[in-house]
Amino acid sequence: MRDISHKQITLRTARAVGIIFCSEKSIDLINSNKLPKGNLFDVARAAGFLGAKLTPQLLPHCHPVTIDGMDFTFEFLGRKLHSDLFNDDILNRTGIVIQGEAKSIGRTGIEMETLTAVSVAALEIYDMLKPVDTTLEIGHIKLLEKKGGKSDRSRYTESSAVCAVLVCSDSTASGEREDKSGKLICNMLETSNAKVWHYKVLPDDKDAIQKQILDWVKEDIQFIFTTGGTGLGPRDNTVSAVKEILERDADGITEAIRSFGQMRTPLAMMSRSVAGSIGKTLIVTLPGSTNGARESLEAILPGVFHARNMLDGEGHGC
Repeated sequence: MRDISHKQITLRTARAVGIIFCSEKSIDLINSNKLPKGNLFDVARAAGFLGAKLTPQLLPHCHPVTIDGMDFTFEFLGRKLHSDLFNDDILNRTGIVIQGEAKSIGRTGIEMETLTAVSVAALEIYDMLKPVDTTLEIGHIKLLEKKGGKSDRSRYTESSAVCAVLVCSDSTASGEREDKSGKLICNMLETSNAKVWHYKVLPDDKDAIQKQILDWVKEDIQFIFTTGGTGLGPRDNTVSAVKEILERDADGITEAIRSFGQMRTPLAMMSRSVAGSIGKTLIVTLPGSTNGARESLEAILPGVFHARNMLDGEGHGC
């Protein structure tokens, strides 16, 4: 199965719709509650719930997800009710429209569970109507909306963020060790539609780090990401250097980083990473290890880019 362990846990929602076409006689029997197999919609709703819960057993690539909420509506197909969903050819027929919606807090979407639920509910209606109707037809099952995944967060990358990456490492600056985390950060930022204008390697020296960051702030670089010097070692000076010059803290960013990391390694709690702003520039200190840097960015991208809107006084209105 596809690895989704790098994804953020967010609220995921989905809405889907389907139709079962039937005869006018069936609708009369439903309205008069005279179907041979009893109440139609209560049983169909229960069948839909079962279908959603069993989706990972039916579709091999679907991960098991927690279904935190699900419901259905059943309506007779009508022009006034459903003209926004279907064309005239469909609206001229007789049938039952099934709409399902679901919520889940997790790493992957819930659209397949919702589509399966609508499909199974339609099959249940088919089974209950088949003794009295030979014209039954299931169709037009489709996803109406999904939220909470990668596509929903695309608004944070509509404009390219201008970034700089600063590698803070004595051994890398002296040529004893090749930089990997800084180059990884550059690649991940560019993958998120950001522009990396500057990439530089410095020793873990407080004065040099502060001077470089302040020079980039004067240049109006929107985001500065440092890597290295966030641990408890005697030469881990990056955090202290950045902390002294920050004008405003953004502790929520580092809380998200450490929470995300702690789910993957017990060593994440050792990170002293800080984040905050100077003027209209956001600075985030990331670990020096490749895995630590990658997981830290996975925790905050692309949402962290919204900070620029807030620093510009636009609030959350994007």
